[in-house]
Amino acid sequence: MKLYSRQEAIARMNMLAGCSKSFVFLIDYSQEQVYVEEIEWISQPVSFQEYSRAFGHVKKNILAGNSFLTNLTCRTPVQTNLTLKDIYCNSRALYKVWVKNRFVVFSPEIFVRIKKGTISSYPMKGTIDATLPNAVQTLMNDGKEAAEHATIVDLIRNDLSIVASHVRVERYRYIDVLQTNRGPILQTSSEICGELPEDYKRQLGDILFSMLPAGSITGAPKKKTMQIIREAEGYERGFYTGITGYFDGDNMDSAVMIRFVEQEADGMYFKSGGGITFKSDAHSEYEEMKQKIYVPIY
Repeated sequence: MKLYSRQEAIARMNMLAGCSKSFVFLIDYSQEQVYVEEIEWISQPVSFQEYSRAFGHVKKNILAGNSFLTNLTCRTPVQTNLTLKDIYCNSRALYKVWVKNRFVVFSPEIFVRIKKGTISSYPMKGTIDATLPNAVQTLMNDGKEAAEHATIVDLIRNDLSIVASHVRVERYRYIDVLQTNRGPILQTSSEICGELPEDYKRQLGDILFSMLPAGSITGAPKKKTMQIIREAEGYERGFYTGITGYFDGDNMDSAVMIRFVEQEADGMYFKSGGGITFKSDAHSEYEEMKQKIYVPIY
């Protein structure tokens, strides 16, 4: 770790900030030892032509009636001077996981929460750059995004109905603002709830596994859509788009493992994607996939 004097640090911060470059810093109490490091983050997404081949396979199956919604993801090489631990320690997210020498997750997406016998799910579908003019209105009026969100809400309602009664939608298409190193993005979510049986604790494992994999990162219908995903993506997701969580003896919280950086033998890879419907356009879906490749340090 290279340390700078006070004056050296001031000059370096002025230079980096003046060039609009991202950096992290540590300053000791006496201001005699300062760590200032520029954040290097270069992604190399698959070409549009390569993405189009996978998109075409998905779209063909959707038009054939084999799927209504398919979550298509890509594996993108990233070059950075940050370690997995650096990303974990410095990132901001609702859920964070770091597995040494394997992967780091900084996920904004809840899977299910259980509190006092009520199970709740919060599927997240629909993304837009928050800095665009009329971004909220544009996102909410987008027919493709609305159809995608309606489909996933229906799928999650069905999943919860397997394990719970009195399933209902408490909130529909509300907006969250997520901060990234490239600026804020908007994402829409819904809240769906149901009531578990009184002895749900004795069935907690059955309850969780009966709803996997998460509907928001597969699609509908699940079984056929998972086959389409395997054919289109050409790589193993591994822990990416799995779930993580904890149970405290009474209540449970869990997350979908998206926003995922994995350390492999030949470097780091960021995995990202989005939902495809019959209204989807390859160019816009490609741009959304790339927009989600970010380091959550800002």
